[in-house]
Amino acid sequence: MASGVNSDYDSGENSASDSSDQAEKVKTKILSVWNNMKYGWAIKSRTNFSYETPIWLLGECYHHRPDDPPESEQSAEEGHLTPMEMFKRDFFSRIWLTYRREFPQLAGSSLTTDCGWGCMLRSGQMMLAQSFINHFLGRDWCSYDPQTPQQVEYHRQIIKWFGDQPSEQSPFSVHKLVSLGYQAGKKAGDWYGPASVAYLLKKAMDIAPGYDPLLSQLCVYIAPDCTVYKQDVINLCRGSQRADVTDTRGSQQWCSVIILVPVRLGGEELNPVYIPCLKSLFTLQHCIGIIGGKPKHSLYFIGFQEDKLVNLDPHLCQDVVDMTHKDFPTTSFHCMSPRKMSFKHMDPSCTIGFYCKTHDDFKQFCKYTEEILDSTKHAGDYPMFVFSEGCSHENELPMSQRNKPDRLLRVRHFDADGRPKSRTEEFVFL
Repeated sequence: MASGVNSDYDSGENSASDSSDQAEKVKTKILSVWNNMKYGWAIKSRTNFSYETPIWLLGECYHHRPDDPPESEQSAEEGHLTPMEMFKRDFFSRIWLTYRREFPQLAGSSLTTDCGWGCMLRSGQMMLAQSFINHFLGRDWCSYDPQTPQQVEYHRQIIKWFGDQPSEQSPFSVHKLVSLGYQAGKKAGDWYGPASVAYLLKKAMDIAPGYDPLLSQLCVYIAPDCTVYKQDVINLCRGSQRADVTDTRGSQQWCSVIILVPVRLGGEELNPVYIPCLKSLFTLQHCIGIIGGKPKHSLYFIGFQEDKLVNLDPHLCQDVVDMTHKDFPTTSFHCMSPRKMSFKHMDPSCTIGFYCKTHDDFKQFCKYTEEILDSTKHAGDYPMFVFSEGCSHENELPMSQRNKPDRLLRVRHFDADGRPKSRTEEFVFL
């Protein structure tokens, strides 16, 4: 009799659990439908691009020159691509990571979607994915071109590294990033800022070779206090056990590096003096974009045309993709709809990313970027960030001087409840 009672009880408990799961699924679907309507994904919309002005996309320029035949005539020529068509192909080839629904529960919560809160994590994932594209496939890689077996394998592998599953096959999944966020006092469902995401990406990259040896070829450097310390980068890339690429002298190994620079470019709004500098950074081959957006609305910026930023928007909520199958579909990881946003709407808090494959790349990056930043200095304003020849520890104040008045203006940011934000969200006020 007792077993019969327990059986009935277990059956009732399972039924209640099933009902709860079903209710959660319905709730998730309603949330995703509302989200997709809110952010303009429910109805297909078209962003207008001018044929007369250049479009810059991560170091590549697409421009219809005055002496070129009209776009309609070029399109009719067999085998000839117009600048606009080449731009669209390049844009489509970037990896697009968006909200997903009905993935395995995030640890410590009942959440099975990141819809409504995970947009900054997705923007960070996209920037990291772009660095992997540059490293393993090259900046010129285009998904429209005929693919070698190796290119197909790398493309799928990069996407799988970001799969929405708590698996060692996906060391940069939302599940993994959220678990690393717990160490910084964050929990599933919390919103992240661009600086905190930069530190999460570094933590994830530091441990990633334990999951996939391929990832030992790259490392992440975060510029402290808006300063890229050149010797720190060199020490990281040469002293790392991960070093893989032999530099031009052939005597030392060099670990390819992703350089992340968290900055704040104004007070409540973007200071317009930095717009020309932002545009110039997008013309560099080393640039892998900017994670930022509008307040509480993250976007991944990858280029510009005139006074508008070209971006990949993570706010479309899609079904999770099962990556346990070798030939999982990849179409939903590429976007056919480029979007633009005015520079003046950009939140001043952002993280700028760069990728340097070799030591020579790093030296070129420093040279070209310092020239861009110097143009801001000439205008009489603070640069977005700076370079220093030495190491960060060489610039620390002696203990005897640490209590003296600071000659720099420091700003402490507070959240909506008046509490000081964490150190990772503090910036030198520019």
